[in-house]
Amino acid sequence: MHRPAGAFPCLRLLVVLTLGSVNFCDGGITSSFSRKLQKSVDMPLDSDVFRVPSGHNAPQQVTFCNAVFLTSFGLNLMKVHITLGNHDGSSMIISWVTQDEPGSSKVLYGTDKDHLHKSAQGKHTRYKFYNYTSGYIHHCTIHHLQHDTKYYYAIGIGHTVRTFWFTTPPKVGPDVPYIFGLIGKFIYMPWLYAILQVLYTFLFFAFHCHGSKLVDSQHILSGDLRQTYDSNITLSHYEANRKAQAVLYVGDLSYADHYPNHDNVRWDTWGRFVERSTAYQPWIWTAGNHELDFAPEIGEAKPFKPFTHRYHVPYISSGSTAPFWYSLKLGSAHIIVLASYSAYGKYTPQYSWLEAELPKVNRTETPWLIVLVHSPWYNSYNYHFMEGESMRVMFEQWFVQYKVDVVFSGHVHAYERSVVNGKCEPVVDGSAPVYVTIGDGGNIEGPANNMTEPQPSYSAFREASFGHAVFEIKNRTHAYYAWHRNQDGNEVVADSFWFYNRSWNSADI
Repeated sequence: MHRPAGAFPCLRLLVVLTLGSVNFCDGGITSSFSRKLQKSVDMPLDSDVFRVPSGHNAPQQVTFCNAVFLTSFGLNLMKVHITLGNHDGSSMIISWVTQDEPGSSKVLYGTDKDHLHKSAQGKHTRYKFYNYTSGYIHHCTIHHLQHDTKYYYAIGIGHTVRTFWFTTPPKVGPDVPYIFGLIGKFIYMPWLYAILQVLYTFLFFAFHCHGSKLVDSQHILSGDLRQTYDSNITLSHYEANRKAQAVLYVGDLSYADHYPNHDNVRWDTWGRFVERSTAYQPWIWTAGNHELDFAPEIGEAKPFKPFTHRYHVPYISSGSTAPFWYSLKLGSAHIIVLASYSAYGKYTPQYSWLEAELPKVNRTETPWLIVLVHSPWYNSYNYHFMEGESMRVMFEQWFVQYKVDVVFSGHVHAYERSVVNGKCEPVVDGSAPVYVTIGDGGNIEGPANNMTEPQPSYSAFREASFGHAVFEIKNRTHAYYAWHRNQDGNEVVADSFWFYNRSWNSADI
């Protein structure tokens, strides 16, 4: 597609989506690409990607909200992840698990990897689920970070120390370059992992020997990933793309509820599986139905227990009363995360919060308004058909009023882009958002392929494949979106679309 006038690379917001890309409402296209229709296969629990890190009480399952990428090459990794710690990215939440004993919740950090002169003290927690007892789950928030700066951090102090790094997001502004990625339904599968491990090793030497980083600090959008071989392909394909600065994850993480008694060991293996990315890049979390873990038949009647213990998000800084709906700002984007499985009717906390949040969005500071919600509002597959309808009825009028640019969802294990700028039914309005379903990370059920026929007028493009996508904000008026199918080469774009900002442009052209 041609590059439109005014699409200058001064504001890049790239989102890697696992299900697809966005095009014009061109009469509705059902892709002719034929993927082998079979269920995905879980990777064995003794696969390298699930390997426990070596050393006494070594941290694992590392994450940070604004996360960094961590490789598993030559290491047994702890489950580490990072995410944003406040509304504007000047704080980071670092999370990890120690198995043998609590150990230290302290994080050492600094801009010189050989001199980590600053420290922050976190806390640890545990939980029980049926016959499972978790390890010691640590969360530590680092405050007062400089924007657009690379930091190194060390955890496991006093036992086995592990060191990682992350890059803080740039200061929020209308013309700040930024890239988001998107992945959906990521599930881990072992035989696929073996193939990917060979590919990963090759890429490591190919990039490392030429003085390049295997994975740069970028952002991706995703959901429904799980722990299958297809999940591993999706994650590796995203890593090889090397564009995104953060991941927008639209729900369904470990799929522990797919196994007998909601086997929470799968939460541990999933954490180790994705640590190679979540320890270096921020992942923005959305709760899906597979995070509910509601099982009163085995005495587990508290929804979201494993998810809320393991994954912390900066909901308080946006005035939310629960971690399932919140907002944050990255680059030139204001991101709103909603909860499909928490009450959203009138007078409920989520309804009241969103009603107050939307008028606060300053489009001169953050021109791009992005919404993440697990269950899609527009879905022409027979899977989960109309499940998001009641939420759409409640909130869509607000999305049109406040000119939301794009809504990313998961849940359906396929890709679909619909209702492009109000040119499709039923909302004929130039201020209506684009809706993209991206639940194609690699779930165990395989891709959804049973579609409603004829293709509804609101559906612009759909394909039953796994993949990831990139959403690159060029400036306050233009953004470029590209979807990459797993079966294609790293640079091959299966679907692409130019976005024209709803607040700064009258219509897509």
